[in-house]
Amino acid sequence: MGVYDILKPILFRLPPETAHETALTGLKTIQDTPIESVLRSRFCVDDSRLTVSTLDQTFPNPVGLAAGFDKNATAPGSLSALGFGHIELGAVTAESQPGNPKPRLFRLPEDEALINRMGFNNAGADEIGDRLDTLSLPDIPLGVNLGKSKTTPLSEAPDDYAYSFNRVADAGDFFVVNVSSPNTPGLRSLQDRGPLVDILSRLQDEGADPLLVKLSPDLTKEATDDALDVVNELGLDGVVAVNTTTERPNRLQHPNQVESGGLSGAPLNTRATERIQYVAERVDVPVIGVGGIASAEDAYQKLRAGADIVQLYTGFVYEGPTVARQINRGLLEYLDRDGYDSVEDVIGVDLE
Repeated sequence: MGVYDILKPILFRLPPETAHETALTGLKTIQDTPIESVLRSRFCVDDSRLTVSTLDQTFPNPVGLAAGFDKNATAPGSLSALGFGHIELGAVTAESQPGNPKPRLFRLPEDEALINRMGFNNAGADEIGDRLDTLSLPDIPLGVNLGKSKTTPLSEAPDDYAYSFNRVADAGDFFVVNVSSPNTPGLRSLQDRGPLVDILSRLQDEGADPLLVKLSPDLTKEATDDALDVVNELGLDGVVAVNTTTERPNRLQHPNQVESGGLSGAPLNTRATERIQYVAERVDVPVIGVGGIASAEDAYQKLRAGADIVQLYTGFVYEGPTVARQINRGLLEYLDRDGYDSVEDVIGVDLE
């Protein structure tokens, strides 16, 4: 039995957001201390077969931490010490905002899932940008997820995204436009062709590079095709597939399934893999695969489906701080089993 097996029941007695804040505070406390170095020696899997070169970066392994965990860039060093190959910070909005009323984060333990309606709660681009300018940043790629401020009219979204980008531009290694969260009113309408072109073009003019867009799993195939046409037309650098879903599969067991917000975790796994493959077959740019990853098998399936690298969040909550190490070790076993020399050899092998 590991340490997290002992701590997990204690943490799960706390409200989910309280548990999250407690964990993040602990990680912030050990940042840039000898404890961080100890964690790095224990949790990082150093093997060149895991290296992925994409988005003009070298990722030491394909397993990253998705946006939403470290919204305010408070503990990127400690998180990197847990073995992640990259971290996506944010979502960052131009304005500081408290997010939606609490409670707004719910566990579904029987389903290994979460539902959140956080609403882009964050300290705002100015504070986060200042923090990133002074922190000692880890030696792994850092992505920054950019969201729209709740009070900004949809017509002014390009200016809002541009402001946030410019405040974090120096620290980010890639930038993800989030127009697919279900928890900011009207946000998903920005996935429509016209608004999406306006936002992405503005960010390209501002120098955002590499620039990716994060898509919803709830888009129809026609709407997804429209968004991917924009990716191709603008020469975007990548796609993140997928965000959380507002749909509720019939197999959900926990009573919290009635809560509104975005569902993440195991129930999204198969659907996310299918969407990753759909996207990868239609664009010639890197795909970051997200949705339901908690094991090496989950990650391996998404890599085979066309994801260049993957991200997780809910799997971190349920599996604990060793999850990146477990997945990376498991990926090496899959490479040996199937006769591949590296993770890069696996990417997209299931594509038509």
